[in-house]
Amino acid sequence: MKHYVLSILIMATSISAVTAQKNPIIAHRGAWKNTELPQNSIASLNAAISEGVFGSEFDVHLTKDDVLVVNHDNDFYGIDIATATYQELLAKKHPNGEAIPTVEDFLKEGLKQKKTKLIFELKTNKLGLERTLLAAQKSVALVKKLKGEKMIEYIAFDYDACKKIVELDPKAKVHYLMGNKSPQELKDDKMAGADYHFSVYKKNPTWITELQKLKLKVNAWTVNEETEMLNLLDQKVDYITTDNPELLAELLKARK
Repeated sequence: MKHYVLSILIMATSISAVTAQKNPIIAHRGAWKNTELPQNSIASLNAAISEGVFGSEFDVHLTKDDVLVVNHDNDFYGIDIATATYQELLAKKHPNGEAIPTVEDFLKEGLKQKKTKLIFELKTNKLGLERTLLAAQKSVALVKKLKGEKMIEYIAFDYDACKKIVELDPKAKVHYLMGNKSPQELKDDKMAGADYHFSVYKKNPTWITELQKLKLKVNAWTVNEETEMLNLLDQKVDYITTDNPELLAELLKARK
């Protein structure tokens, strides 16, 4: 516990130093790597919020009985999410004792504050497009129910899911993850921006500039090395998704 509290204090101090300037830091699956908390847990979400990052990313799946839950992998400690009911998932717990969070509980916790955005990644359902689109519909409905539109931004690898979210909520900020759509295609389909692996921008060296000219946001994932962070900062990307938010905070502080 002492190690956890000390880590949070150190990270919060580092990240608070960038609050006076642009804060591009998105904590990947919450703040977990240096806090020793489970990824995508409510504890890792609260740790990310405590660190003062711009956004905390989390991953969303749809269960067999149509419950939206938060977890990165398709399985939760060996239980396949897409073919299991929510009650069946409760048989397992995170190492810190947390059950798998429902998206509703996760969002309610995150919406207690108004500083750190909740970066909602809709995962592609292994059972097919119909289930993925159902998850998109249920996600938008839930966000509206909780009045969380201003604090939540969506990302997804499935382009049809991205377009479905835009269709259901034209004001939603939706960013595509796969990396196979040009900046103009994203603009035409009313995406808010690109959220591509940093290697995609290297293979398409004009895309960052093109996105910026089209007034689309530029995010890069998952960037954990100092060299790559500095390269992206030099290109003035909007956001960097990382497992090392404290490192990125220190680099931003040094560039102040």
